[in-house]
This record gives sequence, structure tokens and C-alpha cells, in this order.
Amino acid sequence: MNITNINVSELIAENERLKKENEELKEHLKKYTYSNSHKKYYETNKEKIIENRAKYLQKLKEENPEKLKEYRRRSYEKVKNR
Repeated sequence: MNITNINVSELIAENERLKKENEELKEHLKKYTYSNSHKKYYETNKEKIIENRAKYLQKLKEENPEKLKEYRRRSYEKVKNR
């Protein structure tokens, strides 16, 4: 029983360490993904972003219509699955 108690305690300690590391990494990631600066950028440059997206779709229509079909199909399936 001593061997299993040692293994269990080691596993519990490692589990706690990994949980702590996971939380630290989540906090670090929030700095880059959920900041107000990202939100503010998209709010102030909304028209520019929409315009660039439209240009990209137009370019895609001309150069690679199959890829556009694939994008639209994937979007349709995503909406359908909701």
C-alpha cells in the first residue's frame, strides 16, 4: 500500500501543479486576446475592415472560385448545425 500511496500523492501533486500552470497560461493569454484595445481597434476601423473583407472576397471570386464555394459550404454547415 505504501507504493500506491506514494504514486497517488505524486499524481495529486502533479495535477495541482498542472492546474496552477494552466491558470497562469490562461491569464497570460487574456492579455493578448481579450483586451480592450482589440475591441477599440475594431470599433474605430469597422468600415475599413468591411471594405478589406469585400476586396478579399472579390479577389477570391476571380482567382479561386472553388475556395469560395468551400468557404460558403462550411459556413452553411455551421449555421445548419446550430
